[in-house]
Amino acid sequence: MKLIVGLGNPGIRYAFTRHNIGFIVIDYITEYLKQELKPAKDEWYGTECEFEGANCYFMKPTTFMNNSGLAVLNFMVKNEIDLKDILIVHDDFNIPLGKIRVRNQGSDGGHNGLSSIIYHLNTLDFPRMRIGIGSDNQVTKEEYTEYVLSPFSEKEAEKINEMMPHYKDCILNFLKEDIISTMNKFNKNFFDIESDLTKDNLQN
Repeated sequence: MKLIVGLGNPGIRYAFTRHNIGFIVIDYITEYLKQELKPAKDEWYGTECEFEGANCYFMKPTTFMNNSGLAVLNFMVKNEIDLKDILIVHDDFNIPLGKIRVRNQGSDGGHNGLSSIIYHLNTLDFPRMRIGIGSDNQVTKEEYTEYVLSPFSEKEAEKINEMMPHYKDCILNFLKEDIISTMNKFNKNFFDIESDLTKDNLQN
């Protein structure tokens, strides 16, 4: 089984904030797969399904961002999931909006959700999909929290909607193949995605 975890904060207050892009992507892909996320006995919403022969589970922890690792560890232990078979989907302030980066390991990069997962799993070696939420306008360290916890602007929301099929395809590729294949395919097209978006914006 492969585990796909979208990071975010539960509750309507945070639903459409930049920090919740992980939740937003999980909602999108489960709707695409015609699956319904349901509350589990533990601290998450989730659904188990099969995609092209691959058994998978989609999760949205309800622990709040800073304790995301508790839900991830709990599920992995109960279901004997290997590290290489999890994918953490999260926002990244250091990547411009409209870009993604796929990695098979790395530090938390200042992200509290990743920090919690690294702490509870006691390793840096797990796949993650970093979704850019960075702004063209420089945001100071003091403004960071307010920025990530604020809603996407209308223009940003339009770009996110354009990117959703790319996010979906990236995750589905991971389900069918592995993280190395996914890195090769989607990091290779990293700048092409932004170029396509730029062209579309100019044409519009």
